[in-house]
Amino acid sequence: MSQEFVLEARGLTKEFRGFTAVDSVDLKIKEGTIHALIGPNGAGKTTVFNLLTKYLTPTRGDIRYRGKSINAMSSNEIARLGMVRSFQISAVFPHMTVLENVRVALQRPMGNSFHFWKHEKVLNKLNDRAMELLDSVGLAEYADITTVELPYGRKRALELATTLALEPTVMLLDEPTQGMGHEDVDKVVELIRKAAQGRTVLMVEHNLSVVSKLCDKITVLARGAVLAEGDYASVSADPKVREAYMGSDDTEVQGAH
Repeated sequence: MSQEFVLEARGLTKEFRGFTAVDSVDLKIKEGTIHALIGPNGAGKTTVFNLLTKYLTPTRGDIRYRGKSINAMSSNEIARLGMVRSFQISAVFPHMTVLENVRVALQRPMGNSFHFWKHEKVLNKLNDRAMELLDSVGLAEYADITTVELPYGRKRALELATTLALEPTVMLLDEPTQGMGHEDVDKVVELIRKAAQGRTVLMVEHNLSVVSKLCDKITVLARGAVLAEGDYASVSADPKVREAYMGSDDTEVQGAH
């Protein structure tokens, strides 16, 4: 397995009581790219995410990070390697301020995770970095706002800031634009593009317009198996992909506008 691939899966399979949810999936995520997993509902995308981050144990297959097997590692150990999945830290604390949410996330790399009893002077040392992160996602002016008061799009931006606080080398983003209006989607696309600089991103995304704008490579799943792979132009023109999405190979996959 080549070192240019930061994350790889070979023959990844997950069976549930005789049902094969993920079927011999091969996946190679190249360092420094934005790679998307797409597919119709029930294709196995989230299950693949759960397997890669060891929230589920594969029935068969090999998972490698920077060429070394991580099959025996726990999800927490994998996160410490630098592979951070969005929902691991995206459950923001609604009754804390925006700044406090990022400050809590910053404690983990410093070995102070969840030390809520720490003296305020100790926690205040994290404020400068927390404000840098908030500024990077356009939330600096909302630092003192209670998180519950934020609209949905800004909460997702806060989730991205808390993800970045963990200093990931690989970010796994599960449906980052789900439930957003068009204006918020465009903002989050730009935030992800900015956050991806110097990092690798693997994302599950239903919005094909987002995929077409952001992603270097796309893997299409259907019924738990890889159906197609390539850039957006090639996979969107693939008759098998059109049929999986639309039920007919005469219909183009829409979304790239």
